[in-house]
Amino acid sequence: ISATTINVGTIAIATAAAFAQAGAVAAPTTGPAEPVKQNNPNAPEIVFSNEVLDYGTIDYNSNGDREFKYKNTGKEPLIIQSATGSCGCTVPTPPKDPIKPGETGVIKVHYDTKRPGKFEKSITVVSNATSSPKIIKIKGDVKPNPDVQNNVTPPAAK
Repeated sequence: ISATTINVGTIAIATAAAFAQAGAVAAPTTGPAEPVKQNNPNAPEIVFSNEVLDYGTIDYNSNGDREFKYKNTGKEPLIIQSATGSCGCTVPTPPKDPIKPGETGVIKVHYDTKRPGKFEKSITVVSNATSSPKIIKIKGDVKPNPDVQNNVTPPAAK
């Protein structure tokens, strides 16, 4: 081992020790970095009137549109950066404009009701709120397709 390698190793160990003494924690080296939360007493906060929307039992190919209502209970404008469904059958549409303090807004959600059976899907809402990201859910039960005998899908036409 050369003297240069030992010096670099010694520096690395000394640096790690200094971070440990300062109470710093090294970030994991795998996966995306989490955003750093600021303790802003004026920060926006998103409060949903209901974090789970239950469609109940609905007909096959019926209207799959619903809305999550929320309020900005913080003191600064709430900006929703993204709303992402857990699969392609769940398509959320967040508002484009900031929600002022004390005002309400909606996140529209469309579920593909051409998928018979029970479902439970999540939507991840990323915003500038202190509670971001926030997970909201939809659930329900889509009745079988009435046009298909014994609920077996016929082969595709050629």
